[in-house]
Amino acid sequence: MKHITDTGAQYVATVLRNNTTLIELDLQQNRIGDAGAQSLAEAILQNKTLTELNLHYNRIGTPGAQYLAEALRHNETLTELYFAHNSIGDVGAQYIADALQDNKTLTRLILGRNQIGDAGAQYLADALRHNKALIDLSLGDDPIGDAGAQCLADALRHNKTLTKFSFDSDQIGATGAQYLADALQDNKTLTKLSVGGKQIGAVGAKYFADALQNNETLKLFYLQDSNIGYTGAQYLADALRHNKTLWTVLISRMNNISSSLLEKLKQQDSRFT
Repeated sequence: MKHITDTGAQYVATVLRNNTTLIELDLQQNRIGDAGAQSLAEAILQNKTLTELNLHYNRIGTPGAQYLAEALRHNETLTELYFAHNSIGDVGAQYIADALQDNKTLTRLILGRNQIGDAGAQYLADALRHNKALIDLSLGDDPIGDAGAQCLADALRHNKTLTKFSFDSDQIGATGAQYLADALQDNKTLTKLSVGGKQIGAVGAKYFADALQNNETLKLFYLQDSNIGYTGAQYLADALRHNKTLWTVLISRMNNISSSLLEKLKQQDSRFT
């Protein structure tokens, strides 16, 4: 479905209210705003079969996030919500986070590029401390800095259900990387961690490398667009000599690593990519 506006979303919502067979609804890359989000949220409150809703790349702001969050409080069937590339901001993130404290069925939440900053990260971190259902959370390309990274890292220390966490922001540096790496010392449930930030650098890579020497649960580690260079790559190579549980370490994207060095690393350890 393309070119759907708020009016079109209202028509879709009317059908959705009484539909008993649809389990996936893809409304990404449309022109749905807050009014359309309200119509869909009201339908989700009544629908008992939909498990996946994709609202990527729309025009939903803070009010729309509030409507959808209220639906999440009461809906007991939706398991996946794709909500990136909108503009919900910190307040919208707070609405979603508050709903997550009550929701017991949503397992995947994709929230990147929503103008969420450190305050929004703190709200989501608070939710992670209490939520027992979410297993996959993605926050990408939002203006979250080291303070927000610290909040999320603290939550990861306590959360026992999240297995996949993706977080990239050009506002985080080596300090933010250190917070996240330290969380890996305590977290025993994450199996996939994807991190990126142009300011992380080799120092940030070393923090992750030190953590990986002791972590025994992480299977996939992606460190992308982080300018770790030759030195950072060597830190990670040293870590892999001790870590025998990781399956894949992705560092090939935007890290100032030459193709010859990457090939050398792959020859030393096939887990590099």
